[in-house]
Amino acid sequence: MRGPHNIIRLIRTGATMVRTGAMNVVLDAFDAPAPLRALAYTLGWPFQWLGYKGDPEMPPATRALTALGPAYIKFGQVLSTRPDVVGEDMAQQLRVLQDQLPPFSRAEAMAEVERELGRPVNEIFSEFSDPIAAASIAQVHRARLVETGEDVAVKVLRPGIERAFNKDVDAFYFAARIVDLFAPGARRLRPMDVIEHFDGVVQGELDLRLESAAASEFAANTTGDTGFQLPQIRWELSARRVMTMGWADGTAIGDNAALDAAGHDRRILGERVLSLFLNHALRDGYFHADMHQGNMKVAANGDIIAYDFGIMGHIDEYTRRVYAEILFGFIKRDYKRVAEVHFEAGYVPADQDVDEFARAIRAVGEPIFGMDASHISMGNLLNYLFEVTERFGMETRTELILLQRTMVVVEGVARSLDPRINIWEVAHPVVEDYIKKSIGPRAVVSDLMKTAKVLARFGPRLPALMEQALIAQSQPPSSKKTPPTRRRAALLGAVAGALATLLLIQIF
Repeated sequence: MRGPHNIIRLIRTGATMVRTGAMNVVLDAFDAPAPLRALAYTLGWPFQWLGYKGDPEMPPATRALTALGPAYIKFGQVLSTRPDVVGEDMAQQLRVLQDQLPPFSRAEAMAEVERELGRPVNEIFSEFSDPIAAASIAQVHRARLVETGEDVAVKVLRPGIERAFNKDVDAFYFAARIVDLFAPGARRLRPMDVIEHFDGVVQGELDLRLESAAASEFAANTTGDTGFQLPQIRWELSARRVMTMGWADGTAIGDNAALDAAGHDRRILGERVLSLFLNHALRDGYFHADMHQGNMKVAANGDIIAYDFGIMGHIDEYTRRVYAEILFGFIKRDYKRVAEVHFEAGYVPADQDVDEFARAIRAVGEPIFGMDASHISMGNLLNYLFEVTERFGMETRTELILLQRTMVVVEGVARSLDPRINIWEVAHPVVEDYIKKSIGPRAVVSDLMKTAKVLARFGPRLPALMEQALIAQSQPPSSKKTPPTRRRAALLGAVAGALATLLLIQIF
């Protein structure tokens, strides 16, 4: 319950923030107003002795969150994807959070597996290792199947993690409500929205069936991708708190010496990582949103192997088209078209001047094209672009923030493999191919086909809908059944639907 009992938790949190030196850093990152600063120090400063000391080798914010435990670590990780909320400097600092916590015992993990799968562990696995990785929510074990001798990775949620997270999230909601009530000036920081976003992310990760489903969908989308592999989910050995998948056997993509020793071409690997991500984001609208070195390996044949599907990004088809047109406009240095796309998509208010906006975008793009290839960054481009659009009244688009964050991570991986990689040369064919398929004549036919399918489903109802709309339109103005504007909209919609149906019949 989000009641006053959470004050004790908040006092311990505030005391830890003060003791570790994180309080000022966090308040500055949020540009917190004076009343909120006073409230925060009131809850923390007198009780510093109750706070956790943390690891003095870490930066203040990461030191405090790590000391406070799994829920706070996860909160920091989620905020690292929201530079629009905490600022770029704080987001960068939070990205280096060490996702390594003391593991729970092998015996506890095996007991959890038995409870979830309803069978003794020794009937399923001939071998079951000690933890090989321990994170804030779960840990991973390497195991071998009795039936086939196949090596698998078994992910197990921490015992009691749901209750622990729910208690902490409850305190987070309480804190957000206090901010809303006692610091109205801080409402622009949207504290309740931030906590709701965090709650949604965590609740998804607390059910490993959802991560299994994400991996399965990702695998279905990428079946035909050359040079890319995903471990197969073993659904019969997966449940809410346990997930089993094939073992990813390969060389760590962050170990350049090992990659060189294995004979891999790091330039090709860098280009492959970048082009795969762009394909997944643009073609599928569903991408791995945590593609750092720790979540990828390189197979013996040079394929990229991705795993850990707790954070996935989704972009709807219209947004993908907008994003592709923006990137393609920059590639072609057509800044007027980039500006027009922003206005057409409604990202920038119509009362702004499109020519002035185009000039502002040119100021972003031209310096980049004068740079050496090793300094060109689409992640930085998007960051600069967001700064410009903010000045012109563009509202934050959460899905683009996650895309930008992932783009920065992927670029970092690609450059760690080949510092001289030219981001634009790699992106050009991917974006151009998507443009041809999604915006050209082929896309018009595809859109008409989709429209036809929708109308075919509702076709039998169109005559009745038109009749109802016409009858409603004929009612006297005093009728209270349907407002005139809605009647006109319904009539126009029905007529448009009928005309579209006739048009599609003629075409197809």
